[in-house]
Amino acid sequence: MLFNSQPFLLLFLPVVLAGFFLLGRRSVTAAAWWLAAASLFFYGYWNPRFLPLLLTSVVLNYRLGARLQRRPSRRWLAAGVVANLLALGWFKYAGFLAASVHLPVPEIVLPIGISFFTFTQIAFLVDTCVGKASEGRFAHYLLFVTYFPHLVAGPVLHHKEMMPQFADPRIYRPRALDFAVGATIFFAGLAKKVLIADNIAPYANAVFNHSSSPSLLLAWGGVLAYAFQLYFDFSGYSDMAIGLSRLFGVRLPLNFASPYKAASISEFWRCWHMTLSRFLRDYLYVPLGGNRHGKMRRYANLMATMLLGGLWHGAGWNYMIWGGLHGIYLAVHHAWCALSLPLARHAGTAITFIAVCYGWVFFRAPDLHGALVYVAGMSGANGVALPDAFASRLGGLLPAVQRLGITFYGGGGSQFIDTWSAVAAAGAIVFLCPNTQQIMARFGPALDGGPHRPARLAWAPTRGWGVVIGLIALLDLLSLNRPSDFLYFQF
Repeated sequence: MLFNSQPFLLLFLPVVLAGFFLLGRRSVTAAAWWLAAASLFFYGYWNPRFLPLLLTSVVLNYRLGARLQRRPSRRWLAAGVVANLLALGWFKYAGFLAASVHLPVPEIVLPIGISFFTFTQIAFLVDTCVGKASEGRFAHYLLFVTYFPHLVAGPVLHHKEMMPQFADPRIYRPRALDFAVGATIFFAGLAKKVLIADNIAPYANAVFNHSSSPSLLLAWGGVLAYAFQLYFDFSGYSDMAIGLSRLFGVRLPLNFASPYKAASISEFWRCWHMTLSRFLRDYLYVPLGGNRHGKMRRYANLMATMLLGGLWHGAGWNYMIWGGLHGIYLAVHHAWCALSLPLARHAGTAITFIAVCYGWVFFRAPDLHGALVYVAGMSGANGVALPDAFASRLGGLLPAVQRLGITFYGGGGSQFIDTWSAVAAAGAIVFLCPNTQQIMARFGPALDGGPHRPARLAWAPTRGWGVVIGLIALLDLLSLNRPSDFLYFQF
């Protein structure tokens, strides 16, 4: 079931909300069980045969957590972490490993959300073993892991953010402000998905799927279209998850905060998939030694962390290279900072965005060869070409343009113009407009509005804002004829 589908919006969500608050009047425990059961139904709606896997994972990790709470043991912790990683490895990486060593590739269907609920529970086990976490109520633990607003594509939840909220009786009572804030954030996120991301996707697909050796402008048009498609797709999902959760009175952590405005790659990772970055830092980079053992060890730890972060996103060499690129970017950034060389913020933002776009090619290209060919096109190896329709408009300037090495190819140019128009419009929204957290300010999912803080409160539950959000919701609902998956579902 998709957030951007009519069955979810018109049936599942109203029924779950009504049941949650009606039960909450009588018993908060019953309401928690209801929400957990609804989350399991939400997950099973996609493919019910993976429900036993999810429930087995939850039960075993809960029992192991209870044992670690009574008697901490590094051996039992190691066994639990290994068991979780083996399950993840089998479903996500067995095929990739078999193909890499030329063995028969098993036919394995990847359970949706397995990376998210696996990482969530590993963090819980680690913190339980060191005395930072405890949970004696199975209903709350089940809800913590399966909570449907985050289950299939994040954010990666941390127990200290969620367990106290599920134990707070106030969330089991409906509040008008929560409905206003939640609906506003949700429909803003849905608009990003159905009105922007889904409409810019065809321009990226046209270039990546049909261009064998793209020229400079064609290649950059395609990668920018994909970069903005991915941006609005993931930003939209993150907003929708936060908005849905707020309807229930529960605040999810921020997961996305204008990452393309980042002036460095470190800042980019503090704003893109923020909860995954936090997990990789706290449970991988720091345990590896972080920056405590000299510069070279720090760079090696950064590279190892990002390589594994790339593998987390997918089983394939493209994802490994993407992670390796970001490891190199981070090492270069820290080396630059160590030299104390100044760099204007706008220059840093441009360099970071270009570097990130090169990395996205390995996300989108169908294979490694295709990615390398595309990178060559972005770098100018295939020259610069314009549609023939542009040649007639140049008039006397045509010879001068041709002397610059610009060639022309068959076609009227409408696809070229449409692609760059869509890219320009999306880019203007990304770089010039405030993000959802900035608009919502203190009523939003975080008190400070994220890394890019607004100067003043921009949103309030007024009649005017109600009309605006109502119109956005209407446009959203009229665009739900063919709901498409979110890109991060595949991870």
